[in-house]
Amino acid sequence: MHKKLKVIIPVLLLIAVAALTTWYLSRHSIPVMQPRGPVAYKERSLMVYALLLAVIVVLPTFALTIYIAVKYREENHTSKTKYRPNFDRSRLFESIWWGVPIIIIGILCVVAWQSAHSLDPYKPLASDKQPLTIQVISLDWKWLFIYPNQNIASVNLAEIPVGTPVKFQVTSDTIMNSFWVPQLSGQIYSMPGMITQIHMQADKPGDYFGTPANIAGKGFSRMNFTVRAASQKDFNTWLSQAAKSDKPLDASSYAELYKPSMSVPVTYYSPVSNTLYNKIVMKYMVPANDDTKITSSVPGINGMKT
Repeated sequence: MHKKLKVIIPVLLLIAVAALTTWYLSRHSIPVMQPRGPVAYKERSLMVYALLLAVIVVLPTFALTIYIAVKYREENHTSKTKYRPNFDRSRLFESIWWGVPIIIIGILCVVAWQSAHSLDPYKPLASDKQPLTIQVISLDWKWLFIYPNQNIASVNLAEIPVGTPVKFQVTSDTIMNSFWVPQLSGQIYSMPGMITQIHMQADKPGDYFGTPANIAGKGFSRMNFTVRAASQKDFNTWLSQAAKSDKPLDASSYAELYKPSMSVPVTYYSPVSNTLYNKIVMKYMVPANDDTKITSSVPGINGMKT
């Protein structure tokens, strides 16, 4: 009876851990495991695939650790636990515990190579729809979204149409940060004087949580934003409403927005200065004397790929 308990108790503990894990996952939202776009679906599949490969090593390792500790404990003197002090190696065992990890690492190398190219954030998404361009600026402690072709801007809210690829051009007008919408894509860094790009698409309508993935001072924990995916009709309505804003986004209003602030409510601006984004990028690279010098010094900022 005592021996049976030694087997039953670990099994019950494993079942309890599995049950608690399942219960937790069923009642809590984990954005990276609930993708709502093609990029996020591929990233989740990659994570699950890598986890399953790791389990091939992890589970046998823990199982053998428990098995050896129980079988070869000091008080266990049976005919099945022979004392073999001269045993130092086995070709079979050596082949297993060296061969299996080598094979797994080889598989992971191939997967990493393929996924690094297929999930390149700079790579446009295949679609028959024209992508929407949104310029993103990380500030202390808020996010500014500029729609250059629609001549509007918003703070802490980016609305996009469902099923349409979106190209985010990301920069920073403060310290380096990271732009991340877990249910739609991976993260991309925002850096002063540089424009990074990330492409994403929402397949279902809804509000998607966005967050910085890089600590950025005391307001970091409240530097969240929302990406709202809506139907094309609702998106067009939103654009019309945002365009009615009586707050233009120019040098003066941006100077006020630039000041550090936390928990900033959603705010709309229209019209938007068509040189503002370029000035923000270039002020960390060359002296900004006039608009012509700024825009002409960086081929690729005005509508071209950077």
